[in-house]
Amino acid sequence: MTTRLLTKEQVRGLIRMPDVIAAVEDAFRAFSDGAVEQPPYMGLHLSQPGAEIDFKACYHAGAERVSLKASSGGFRDNPSRVGLPNGMGTVLLFDGLSGALLCAMDGSLLTGFRTGAAGAVSVRALAREDARVVAMIGTGNQARMQIRAIREVMQIDRIHAWGRSSAGLAGFKVDIETEFGLPVIPADSAQDAVAEADIVVTTTRASGVVLRAGWLRPGTHVVAIGADQKGKQELDPEIFRHARIIVDSRAQCVEKGEAQHALRAGIVADVHAEIGEVLLGRTAGRQSRDEITIFDSTGMAIQDTTTAALILQRAQDRGIGAHFDFLGQES
Repeated sequence: MTTRLLTKEQVRGLIRMPDVIAAVEDAFRAFSDGAVEQPPYMGLHLSQPGAEIDFKACYHAGAERVSLKASSGGFRDNPSRVGLPNGMGTVLLFDGLSGALLCAMDGSLLTGFRTGAAGAVSVRALAREDARVVAMIGTGNQARMQIRAIREVMQIDRIHAWGRSSAGLAGFKVDIETEFGLPVIPADSAQDAVAEADIVVTTTRASGVVLRAGWLRPGTHVVAIGADQKGKQELDPEIFRHARIIVDSRAQCVEKGEAQHALRAGIVADVHAEIGEVLLGRTAGRQSRDEITIFDSTGMAIQDTTTAALILQRAQDRGIGAHFDFLGQES
């Protein structure tokens, strides 16, 4: 059996957001249905200040697929020193029945797409049906990916945006208006950005609170993306007090997600449900029009597994990618 190799550009040509949204929905259902074995991820901090490599693994029993993703980040000098990005990713996809390595592919685009798709899944499941106005807190690459995904599941009339960098905010406005024709209204503060929003998405580095209790309108849906490690935080814990809290993984979010702070402060005793439980119909989502809902997204390896399997199937169907026999010769 040969292993298929897919470069970043090949993955770019194979990945489509609507399909990734469906794959991530499948991932959430499988996880909450007990069909997934997903150990805690391992992070290694390296000699370069702030640099690390994280490893996330998952076994999807229903599909007999195993994935292992290595994601590096924080290599700030890479572009000038060695001509590489400051962060990279690689996904290995294995056959669960034989243990054979089916594919090695670039994981940077995959990670961005599946994280954006998670936000869109939560919007479709939890936001008000008449939601039209989005506020973006943070204007980096993942903010763009969230808009790319959310526009697939709802009509966006306008986007209010705020970020710590005025240049970053200006670039976000140009990119979104050029790519999608959606009006982006720069805000002077995060509070101003969320004042008219039906959906608020936070995609900062989670190095401090950017969203305060009392700023949100009744019925707002919050997509919290930034916090995925102990200590990271974007939301004022008081926001959780009267909100419905839906998470991707209960085990991850109470330890590493946004919910960790509200739980530690005793503001709430537990989260309400996993998004997979809502999708499976086992738990209700939004309870009323005026309820504030929060989706706490830490990112799961099963999202990598289902998305990588989708990309591999498409590559096989189209005959894309090089092949390598680790016991023989490249072909």
